[in-house]
Amino acid sequence: MEKYSKEHLAGLVRSDRVHRDYYIDPQIFEIEKEKIFGKVWVYVGHESLVPKEGDYYSTTMAGQPVVLSRHTDGKVYVVQNRCGHRGAQVVAKERGNTRAFLCMYHGWGFRLNGELAGVPMKQDFPPRCLEEPGSGMLRVPRVESYRGFVFASFNEEVMPLLDFLGEARGGIDELVNRSPVGEVEFGSGCHRYYFRGNWKLQMDNMADTYHPAACHGSTVGPDGRQFQRRAGAEGGRAPFFAENGEAIVSQLGVRGYPNGHSSEQSLFDKEQKGGHWDEYRAQMVAAYGEARTAEILKNVRHSLTLFPTLDILIAQTSVRVVKPIAVDLTEVEIWPVKLKGAPEVISTDIVRFVNITHSASSFIQTDDMEAFERCQRGMQTGGEYILVARGIGSEVDEGNGVLFGARSSEVGQRAKHFAWRDLMGA
Repeated sequence: MEKYSKEHLAGLVRSDRVHRDYYIDPQIFEIEKEKIFGKVWVYVGHESLVPKEGDYYSTTMAGQPVVLSRHTDGKVYVVQNRCGHRGAQVVAKERGNTRAFLCMYHGWGFRLNGELAGVPMKQDFPPRCLEEPGSGMLRVPRVESYRGFVFASFNEEVMPLLDFLGEARGGIDELVNRSPVGEVEFGSGCHRYYFRGNWKLQMDNMADTYHPAACHGSTVGPDGRQFQRRAGAEGGRAPFFAENGEAIVSQLGVRGYPNGHSSEQSLFDKEQKGGHWDEYRAQMVAAYGEARTAEILKNVRHSLTLFPTLDILIAQTSVRVVKPIAVDLTEVEIWPVKLKGAPEVISTDIVRFVNITHSASSFIQTDDMEAFERCQRGMQTGGEYILVARGIGSEVDEGNGVLFGARSSEVGQRAKHFAWRDLMGA
């Protein structure tokens, strides 16, 4: 069998393990750009990053530079950050507001929807060349959003976004519903850092309730706990270890969804109360009523992970974006989320909390980065397969393709691996 045939690629993922090439083979990483990131919905940014006409936010989709922009028609577009003349990257700033995008090389101008707007010495070009769509900044063909989260796909025939999200979209709802007006904003910037490892190591970890007791021992143990995970006098603490010493966090269940999504159960099933949280709660009751507010202010999910690269950190009220750069280099962004309409102090607390947990010098994220880099190095040695068998065969079918696994089952990781296998073997 040819090494990079679709049969070989699909065979890298078995029912209970994956081949180490899945993480360390540079050629497989290149194939992923086409078969994974070129075929499915990829998160690009949030609508609040471009609230006004002329606003733009430049980012990447699997290494390809793109721009999220709001045109004069009020619509949000995703265009390829490439001049139709010589291929130069047009937008150099991360965010801003402009009437038009201007290429610094030869001065070609483009509207915020990607259309060609102006060409110096236009009369010297054959008219047909300038009339071609490729002369502009090409649009990514499919763009849809869900509750402000913008996704795009290079695949014109990709399934509708709601079908891709399926039951997993409830995790987005859980986060956004915490706002008294049902909207969130990305207005506090982000933490950005890199680790020397494959992007799928980070995605695996976001469906892993097995690792905290060991990997984060310095912060989850009763003698080393250094912060409270949620605000308020009540509901912010949760026990990580039972009286017999067994890790409670490792007993939490995980769900695997169709299309590679996953979610983790939360330790924080008590409503937050006390301090300025009571003012916020009163606003929520006015908006949603007493019973619904009590439901919203508990955590059903610790996080929701959307394949291939988005994590909704519900317990942390933030969003993590994973950006593959090379087979062994990954960029990570952590965005604190502002609950629109809530007291400002709530958003300030969220930023402080993310600084503690997920900044480049945080208590939690640094543990994970160390683990990922050790995995990447360790897989260069002997041993072909990586075991992903925890909880296999004991999952509960909840319907609509959703599988629940108790006691830190690896069902969520398997869901991602199987989605990868189906796409790479197509």
